[in-house]
Amino acid sequence: MAIFSVYVVNKAGGLIYQYDNYVPRAEAEKTFSYPLDLVLKIHDEKVVVSFGQRDGIRVGHAVLSINGVDVIGKNTADGKDIIEYLKDASNYPVSIRFGRARLSSNEKLMLASMFHSLFAIGSQLSPEVGSSGIEMLETDVFKLHCYQTLTGQCELFDQNLKSALEIAEKAGNFGAGS
Repeated sequence: MAIFSVYVVNKAGGLIYQYDNYVPRAEAEKTFSYPLDLVLKIHDEKVVVSFGQRDGIRVGHAVLSINGVDVIGKNTADGKDIIEYLKDASNYPVSIRFGRARLSSNEKLMLASMFHSLFAIGSQLSPEVGSSGIEMLETDVFKLHCYQTLTGQCELFDQNLKSALEIAEKAGNFGAGS
């Protein structure tokens, strides 16, 4: 089993660590004639397919390059607006490469927080007392596992810190002004 990403979320739902262990691959590249038979829209500063699926191109795939020129956000690397470029019939035929774009830092924060909320809802709605919440979500292409660690036990940390301070105080390691 390959591990594609690791997200560590604190008790409040904030993302405190994230690591990607994969490179998104281009899903499909196709040459189109005018007019484009896919509906594209700008979503989170990326141009994505919002309607029309064909030849391995799926809803949600982002435009990664046009005629071999990489795409940065909603523009090509040479500064052309993608939507405007694709509206012009004189630019056809055009070769477009589609695929899953990497998530931005903001998207990672949002998704981690959203998953934490779903986990909390699952714990609260469970008919069983003391339910551990979501343990795994399974799709047709991946499994999302949720592990709770023993770290984050703030009460245990507080107890150990209090004990260490009491021992140090009895040993005289602290002066009057410390």
